[in-house]
Amino acid sequence: VQLVESGGDLVLPGGSLRLSCAASGFLFNNANMNWVRQAPGKGLEWVSSISARGGSTAYSDSVKGRFTISRDNAKNTLSLQMNSLEPDDTAVYYCAAGVFGSTRYNYRGQGTQVTVSS
Repeated sequence: VQLVESGGDLVLPGGSLRLSCAASGFLFNNANMNWVRQAPGKGLEWVSSISARGGSTAYSDSVKGRFTISRDNAKNTLSLQMNSLEPDDTAVYYCAAGVFGSTRYNYRGQGTQVTVSS
């Protein structure tokens, strides 16, 4: 199983980033997928989820209206479009296959660093 995130960067407040996750080694189109994050000195935080077929999505209150999760089951990829980024969004972002709406996962990637700072 591999989940490989990319797209993290240093960005100014108010800026945008698009994270991607390439999945392999498991039945991606049968898996609910999540984005979770971990800020420095804090625990793992659930950010967003998308159901296996993409019909349902969910967002934490802290990112609702700013982030959009999507997936392409033909390409085994998961994405997170992040707009209006804030310093509090600074964290390592992980894609994870697991429980919808939760930080509980079966598989998780190594993460990609997002830093929002002026």
